[in-house]
Amino acid sequence: MRHRRPTAPSVTSRPLASLALLALLTALPITGFPANGGRASSYADPENEDNRPIEKDVELPPFPKSENLIPFFVSTTTTNKFMIDGESLTLDTDDLIRYTLVISSPSGALNTSYEGIRCSTAERRLYATGRSDQTWAKVNTDKWIRIHENSLNRHHAALYKDYFCPVGVPILDPEDIRRALRRGGHPMAGQH
Repeated sequence: MRHRRPTAPSVTSRPLASLALLALLTALPITGFPANGGRASSYADPENEDNRPIEKDVELPPFPKSENLIPFFVSTTTTNKFMIDGESLTLDTDDLIRYTLVISSPSGALNTSYEGIRCSTAERRLYATGRSDQTWAKVNTDKWIRIHENSLNRHHAALYKDYFCPVGVPILDPEDIRRALRRGGHPMAGQH
């Protein structure tokens, strides 16, 4: 009896299930939100940054304390835990919400960042990242990034759609945002 040496499977010998999964993943929509969230705005075009209001220097909040962290639901496909520091929530101009985000992995690793979401353009911006000594490292960019809905990394989309900007309009009271986070979404979420 001769023994055959194992060989690596070729692309053509992969199970059909793997190919079907690959086809499914490539077919998933990765779409952005409406440029203006369903309302008129003089700076709703993310490509035309000249029309956006100029942000003043952003003051970084105190580093988050565990007692102020409010967990929020993102997706059943992630094992990470997502939390907002309720004390860090601020509203600037008419549609910009700033917040501290804390992401905890199953192993206990923490990622902390200070960010903003602009409701009228469905964009996000990173202002600073947290260091292990509980201080901030400012990010040297003023770039706004379009929020996309996807199943692999959707915490910004969840914050935009379900908590901060239901129907594309910002919640104008930080306490209302905290209530939405605690109850698992704003009552108007999912209506657009």
